[in-house]
Amino acid sequence: SAFDHQVAAQRSLYLMNKGAASSGPGSLPRLPGPDDPLRIAYLTYRGKPHVGGQGVYTRHLTKALVDLGHSAEVLSGQPYPILDERVPLVSLPSLDIYNDYFPMRMPAWWELKDKWDYAEVTAFSSGTFPEPLAFSLRAWDHLKARRNDFDLVQDNQCLGYGLLLMERMGLPVLGTIHHPITMDRRLEMQHAESAYERWSKSRWYAFTKMQTRVAKRLRRVITVSRSSYDDICRDHMVSPERLFVVPVGVDPELFIPLPGIERKTNQIISTASSDVAMKGQRYLLEALAKLRAERPNLKLIMVGRLKEGSAAQRTIEQLGLEDAVEFVSGITDEQLVELYNESACAVVPSLYEGFSLPAIEAMSTGCPLVATTGGAIPEVAGPDGETCFMTIPADSESLAAGIRRALDNPEAAKQIGAAGRDRVISRWSWRHTAVRTVDHYRALLEDTARDRYDRR
Repeated sequence: SAFDHQVAAQRSLYLMNKGAASSGPGSLPRLPGPDDPLRIAYLTYRGKPHVGGQGVYTRHLTKALVDLGHSAEVLSGQPYPILDERVPLVSLPSLDIYNDYFPMRMPAWWELKDKWDYAEVTAFSSGTFPEPLAFSLRAWDHLKARRNDFDLVQDNQCLGYGLLLMERMGLPVLGTIHHPITMDRRLEMQHAESAYERWSKSRWYAFTKMQTRVAKRLRRVITVSRSSYDDICRDHMVSPERLFVVPVGVDPELFIPLPGIERKTNQIISTASSDVAMKGQRYLLEALAKLRAERPNLKLIMVGRLKEGSAAQRTIEQLGLEDAVEFVSGITDEQLVELYNESACAVVPSLYEGFSLPAIEAMSTGCPLVATTGGAIPEVAGPDGETCFMTIPADSESLAAGIRRALDNPEAAKQIGAAGRDRVISRWSWRHTAVRTVDHYRALLEDTARDRYDRR
């Protein structure tokens, strides 16, 4: 029964804590009681602050955890996240091979200072993305000397072999998978334009094999949507009994409709978190070119940085959109809210999303949303014509039609924007995300205590 389960868990915790307290320096860390504040080592191998889900998730979740009375310390590689002042950042610098300014650079020999640097450059030289493996090993090496400072580890999408080493030294690990990167690999391979490019993409995504091996061995994993749940069970072979859905959130007091700001009828907004096929930027740019034939003054604000030589840059040049697309980066959340409030609509053109933070942030401001049906977006954004304008993924004509619906019907778009905000604030907040995450922390600790008790 549930009562017997609780009694057994409490007995396990008591016995393990008693054993830890009386053991020597090599003993397992003491497990907290069921009502104790928790000490969380939060891992994110990269935490880009303003675009991309990892940095946003990291900042808001750790702040909400501290608001609940727990302590969280973030271990991160570059780019480093921006955190609440109460959340310490431990910098575990990578070789920064994939930085925004000189991506794919080969590090010089004098940059290689330890064995983890050599591991990173060796993996890179073999053609695969090296950061998840190298970061997980750096984090394990750092935590070896601090294992009694934390009750558990939460990993944010890294899934490197170092996590298994952390569990072996007695630190329980909760895995967070926003979506399996195998989905990115599948879409990139489908959109490869040559046999060499397919081979190159296959090599680059080789790290996903490691992520599958690690994910299916973790005791407990959380994801952000039912769509991602199904994909993770299938692609990473995670047991359904170990996988749980905890949706992400938005700050409804920050992402708000701003009074006195008029929407610009010729401005739309989107985010450019990465230049990969999955994000659908090409189709948005093609849709923009189609719409410019009837609306020559239509302008697209892209939140993110345009990378030199990227597919997005080539598409912009091919379509003659240099004067129609403006990239903005390094902006504050408040500036982003202003952009959403002054834009006629926000566009999420992705072929696949595990959740889509940009969608709910735009909706929370009352900005009418135009989005595809890729992945979990319908689960998040709601019904077409009620809380958003839905379009077909990988179809620039459909995307143009969806944007046209929003631009041609400003009153209907305004009502959809208001309904979208109602949907978001009734379902998602970071506090709710944190409370449910803590539930899984405690369940993980109970499972860990029971396993230790059974091995005694």
